[in-house]
Amino acid sequence: MDRSILDTLLLCHLWFLHSPLHHSSACFTFFFFLQLMSIARTLLGRRGFSLLLRPTVYAQFVAGEDEGEISQSMEKMSLLGLRPMLAVPIEEDLGESTGEKRYDDNMEAMLECVRMSHSNAWSTDPMMQLKITALLSPELCVKLTTLIARQPYDLNLLVRAMNGEAISFPGLDESEVAHFLCGLRRLNKIAEASVNKVRVLVDAEYTYMNPALSLVTMAMMKKFNKDGAWIWNTYQCYLKESRTLLLEALQLAKTEGFCLGVKLVRGAYMDKESKLAEKEGRPDPIHRCWEDTNVSYNGSMDVMLDHVSQKPERYRIIVASHNEESVRHAVKRMEELGIDKDGGSVCFGQLLGMCDHVSLTLAKEGYAVYKSVPYGSVDDTLPYLVRRAQENRTVLQGIRKERDLLRKELYRRLRLRKASS
Repeated sequence: MDRSILDTLLLCHLWFLHSPLHHSSACFTFFFFLQLMSIARTLLGRRGFSLLLRPTVYAQFVAGEDEGEISQSMEKMSLLGLRPMLAVPIEEDLGESTGEKRYDDNMEAMLECVRMSHSNAWSTDPMMQLKITALLSPELCVKLTTLIARQPYDLNLLVRAMNGEAISFPGLDESEVAHFLCGLRRLNKIAEASVNKVRVLVDAEYTYMNPALSLVTMAMMKKFNKDGAWIWNTYQCYLKESRTLLLEALQLAKTEGFCLGVKLVRGAYMDKESKLAEKEGRPDPIHRCWEDTNVSYNGSMDVMLDHVSQKPERYRIIVASHNEESVRHAVKRMEELGIDKDGGSVCFGQLLGMCDHVSLTLAKEGYAVYKSVPYGSVDDTLPYLVRRAQENRTVLQGIRKERDLLRKELYRRLRLRKASS
């Protein structure tokens, strides 16, 4: 078949996925989608439901189920100049804890992710994502957050625990200490497997557990980031405290002598965070408007770019954003500060299937661009996709723009074919 026809058919498929049927109203479409998925699952059964989703939603946002399918997707991405950042779709929230056996299984899945990221020639400088709540119970993370607010733990204590010492942590009972030690050793195994091979980007989650997640991540940095940024932390700029947290991390990295890797995001848990704050009668931790979040994001990005320009071997940042204004701002500042496009210290990131016009433009200009790539079966990835859709409804604005761009390109190609026939 003629290549131009194939390209046009691809555009038709993408336009369908991005069509007004899917995105004319973000909230309505999302809840309609949930109802449709529930009905389809009931009527079609597991196998039929999987067959329905695979060529549509699954194909758009998931790399595949096994290494063969993932490799095919990654090779296509590589041809476009994009780099994969594999994401195992495993996480937990309060009330979802599953026990040590499940956490050990999750660890094995993470180790397999390290192996795939490193052993395949998909990109130079491979990255992967990790959620601590896949390896440590959310309930313990919440308790730790409360404890360290009163009396911070010494990072050395956690490092010693990672090294196998039987440490007792103040405020935790015997079973909690045992679970914490198991969780730290699981994280240690993943870090040991990835150092000097794959950069591990630890995701932030909810404010009621983030301090504990950051504590554990900083301990991993202290142990493994002596000569390079192999463990990274995430900073959510929709939080009013985000700049303070970033500055504290920069100071801690300087004091403790480790390299700092930063994944800078706007944030994905806005609705739940605001509702929980209102329910508990405390101030909303989220910036009051989108514009304030943009100011927060760009300001924090400037802080990191300044540090990168001075010591690129000690500081790294991924500008994880679908916001074109922030991307343009980052590019402009990199030029002003003389930061190499593909020097390794600054890169960009977007979700697979989202804002490809931004990703491809950056890649074409020679910047390092990663796509966050979930993988697994339909059953494994659907809860992940549903949660991401719930948390990232604002991203649908970007999808609508992509739809309009695809529609214009499709019409242009159809006019050219008609004129030449």
